[in-house]
Amino acid sequence: MRSAASLRLPEGLKSRLDKFAKRTGRSKTYYMVEAISEKLEDMEDLYLAEERTRALKAGRSRTYTHARCDSRKVRS
Repeated sequence: MRSAASLRLPEGLKSRLDKFAKRTGRSKTYYMVEAISEKLEDMEDLYLAEERTRALKAGRSRTYTHARCDSRKVRS
């Protein structure tokens, strides 16, 4: 399901987006969705890493060496 959202862009960014969309034949919406999706994924990854680091520093999480993780794999 798709829903509408309103976005105010600085004039310079809007101009770049307009030109790029025309040059590539894609819609401005396509590029806005792609950009937001990619940036949001990066921000979610960063948040998770920071959350894990805080848990590790607080003693609520542990670390394992690669060798230890590899040795715990179920062998078929």
